[in-house]
Amino acid sequence: MLLIDNRRMDVVGILEAASLLVPEGVATDSDVTVSDVWDYLAYDEWEVALDLLQELGDGWTAPTGFWDELELAAGMLGLERSREWCSWRGAEARVGVIRAELVLRPAGETFRRTPIPGAGVLRPMWDIGNRREGGAPELDIARVWVEFAPELPPGGRAPVRLLPLNPVRWSHLAPGDRITLYECAVAGGTASILEVGIPEGQGEVARPC
Repeated sequence: MLLIDNRRMDVVGILEAASLLVPEGVATDSDVTVSDVWDYLAYDEWEVALDLLQELGDGWTAPTGFWDELELAAGMLGLERSREWCSWRGAEARVGVIRAELVLRPAGETFRRTPIPGAGVLRPMWDIGNRREGGAPELDIARVWVEFAPELPPGGRAPVRLLPLNPVRWSHLAPGDRITLYECAVAGGTASILEVGIPEGQGEVARPC
């Protein structure tokens, strides 16, 4: 019983700390506010409160500390997908956001026969327009998070988020630009850029890619 009580105090304290970071007036598309989070915390609905805080994180420029708190709470609750997502958003808070619409080539046209895992595991190379002396492509590495789905099968299409190893090399991209994914010598797919928000002068990511 003591262990359960301590766990409750830890999780509630972490979620309360994250709630205090949310500015007044921030709301989700369904008009959920931080007041709703406090209501759920009062009834020990920790997972619901965590989900709402993640949604509220889309309504403002949440700092790294906000996502760090949510990552810690998700880990304590055993919610691995949520923990990974909060870790990802924390990295984006440090290095910026890149979103794209990715289309994979069908199975048989490249070496991949299995779906791309959705939770930021894959670290493919990308042709984003950078060139070596002489004009040869200089490929760049970025992890892939598939939005709204646990994976993306060969031939599939989905919006994705990209976390580059060296974000400053991606800062020239703009919505509408097309980039190419490589896991081997043959292109594995193409992506159209939807959003780029790389802070000026941003160097390599703080966490290993």
